[in-house]
Amino acid sequence: MIRALILLLAIVCAAPALAKKAPVAATGTFVDLPKFGSINMGPSHVTIWLPPGYARGKQRYGVVYMQDAENLFFLKKSNFNKIWAADKSVMRLVAAKQIDPVIIVGIYSHGADRARTYMPQRVYESLSPAVRAYGQSFVQGPIRSDAYLKFLTGELKPMIDRRYRTKPDRDHTAIVGSSMGGLISLYAIAEYPQVFGKAGCVSTHWPLIDPIRADENRAEINAVWTKYLTERLGPASGRYIWFDHGDQTLDQYYGPWQTAVDATLIRVGWRPQQDYETRSYPGTAHEENAWNARLDEIFGWLLGAHVND
Repeated sequence: MIRALILLLAIVCAAPALAKKAPVAATGTFVDLPKFGSINMGPSHVTIWLPPGYARGKQRYGVVYMQDAENLFFLKKSNFNKIWAADKSVMRLVAAKQIDPVIIVGIYSHGADRARTYMPQRVYESLSPAVRAYGQSFVQGPIRSDAYLKFLTGELKPMIDRRYRTKPDRDHTAIVGSSMGGLISLYAIAEYPQVFGKAGCVSTHWPLIDPIRADENRAEINAVWTKYLTERLGPASGRYIWFDHGDQTLDQYYGPWQTAVDATLIRVGWRPQQDYETRSYPGTAHEENAWNARLDEIFGWLLGAHVND
């Protein structure tokens, strides 16, 4: 009897302490695929983020495909000890009822092959040999962005749609990246308009090559972009694109290039603030902390409701 009373007293005394413990915040679930096989690219490292509540529910989710996954989620895996914290941004926006929850599929860059993987192949091959020669020291090998997009659309996305509860249509499929990752995201929505309905092109490296060399060849590069956007991207037709840039470090070169791109989009029928959004961020540089700081704006506009939906 005495032992029972002691045990009861211990439980009663412990109860207030237990009640004070804050509940563990839902953070979603990560699925890591270190070597996802591909006949187009060879093995690729892919990390999938499933939003809180995914395992317990039956609803279907839109999907955001993002470049440079090493810099998206985990500081310990990042290249520069800076991350986008893309999962945290989605959770904030969902809590604020600005967007519906989405699945994020992050594709790691291919190291030294990153530039030639993200360089838009049709655009690059339209440049004169002299301008391409400037780029070769940068891309360091044959361009393989067409193969990368075949991997995304023909291998990775079909697996994601089979294995997870997705909304596989283009209206619920976005692609996002920064710098060269912004280029490949633009290239994806232009080359595969039936697959990607939304693209986030963050601090996009429009010059294609070294910005100083690009400035010397601005007329040619702008002409190549104008032709490509007119003939391959074409009218919006229900698609949405986010563009942005800062004005420090590498981003200091992007403003005039973005202005030329905007003018071309308007000529082919894209409506500013409706079909596409372009924003500048004075005082911000070309780096992950800057992209982290504005990611809520990027996702909020790109994944939220649009006036012509």
